[in-house]
Amino acid sequence: MAEGVKIVTIGGGSSYTPELMEGFINRFDELPIREMWLVDIEAGKEKMEIVGEMAQRMWDASPYDVKVHLTLDRREALKDADFVTTQFRVGLLNARIKDERIPFSYGMLGQETNGAGGMFKAFRTIPIILGIVDDMRELCPNAWLVNFTNPSGMVTEAIIKYGKWDRVIGLCNVPVGAMMKEPEMLGLELKDLIYQFAGLNHFHWHKVSDQKGNNVTAQIIDKMYSEDSGIPANIHDIKFSRELVDQMGIIPCGYHRYYYMADEMLQHGIEEYNTIGTRGQQVKQTEAELFELYKDPNLDHKPEQLAKRGGAHYSDAACETIASIYADKKTHVVVSCKNNGAIPDLPNDSAVEVSAYITAAGPMPIAWGPMEPAQRGWLQVMKAMEECVIEAAVTGDYGLALQAFTLNPQVRSGACAKQVLDELLVAHKAHLPQFADKIAELEAAGVVVKDEIARDLV
Repeated sequence: MAEGVKIVTIGGGSSYTPELMEGFINRFDELPIREMWLVDIEAGKEKMEIVGEMAQRMWDASPYDVKVHLTLDRREALKDADFVTTQFRVGLLNARIKDERIPFSYGMLGQETNGAGGMFKAFRTIPIILGIVDDMRELCPNAWLVNFTNPSGMVTEAIIKYGKWDRVIGLCNVPVGAMMKEPEMLGLELKDLIYQFAGLNHFHWHKVSDQKGNNVTAQIIDKMYSEDSGIPANIHDIKFSRELVDQMGIIPCGYHRYYYMADEMLQHGIEEYNTIGTRGQQVKQTEAELFELYKDPNLDHKPEQLAKRGGAHYSDAACETIASIYADKKTHVVVSCKNNGAIPDLPNDSAVEVSAYITAAGPMPIAWGPMEPAQRGWLQVMKAMEECVIEAAVTGDYGLALQAFTLNPQVRSGACAKQVLDELLVAHKAHLPQFADKIAELEAAGVVVKDEIARDLV
């Protein structure tokens, strides 16, 4: 690497960017940044300029002389980059709202990364990320790609399998939230505990020991039923069945509520759909408020309101991951990476979300070993679904997309699954060129989006 580090953030107009800047500023002594580039598309230009000016104010308020460059030209930014972070949303928040409202209109879960909406987020995102990888291969072949774009696990696997790019790490804020909250429950600090996570992105479990090697997972489970368990702001907090969690003896992640407590979560989601609006509609309001704050020429630090976003704290994990690669710190971070035997119940070349030590050579995943039957069954079904989604995203194979819908536990199979698939294809026509022929066929057959709010966003 050249003296100092060049970092490029694609999706630089994200409301999360100030948190990313804060993390880099806090770590400048161990991660000396030479150049900071924010990249976005024409539709995100205004937001990038607002957040870019704020990012520059943050650096100007620090002791460090770093210039924040803004561009709509991805290739200009990528030239000789050391690290590329990706945090973009294809179709912006309106696409998320369609992902949520169309399934809910059929009585199915509408959610950003789970169910039908989550699969469509992958369909839109994977072709774009593979294009970024192609540019990186040409312009910065030694760079690391640190992806926060959801669905992070599927995106990471697509990069490894179809992009043929191994210098990639996927990140998520959910494990960070657990490791921030749970030590407090025991009156301890994170340094007093040993964490191990294993599973898939938004579908992992973890266990915890103290510094004497005693398993304290059961003590945390006890506290989960009497205290705030620190789940992300975007997940409705319904308690898991106590008998289920006690039997597992490991702690499920917040997103497991969509599978272990599916009826309750669906009911809550439908209530919001019919009243205050889906989570995406709520986030749109939060985002508008954040960008009004960011416009303040006196604001030079991350505002507290950013914590209302469901992805709060993920940026800190990203900065620590990059610093750990750069300085070979061997920090424990929970990442999506190539399995390489960490979970023997899944293929070695699949992306899993596991505890890993982050080294100059990348993530070294910590082996969990075989899962118990219940967890193994869930993982294998979810991974098969992910594999179908990824291949369909690359090939535009409609039949394979329908297979993925049929496998996904959040989608009712049969005619209803096909109706939701077809409406979502039509709704996202502008961002699904790989399905263009099928979408034209569906439109000719009269397929339209029935939900009025989603239809107005098409």
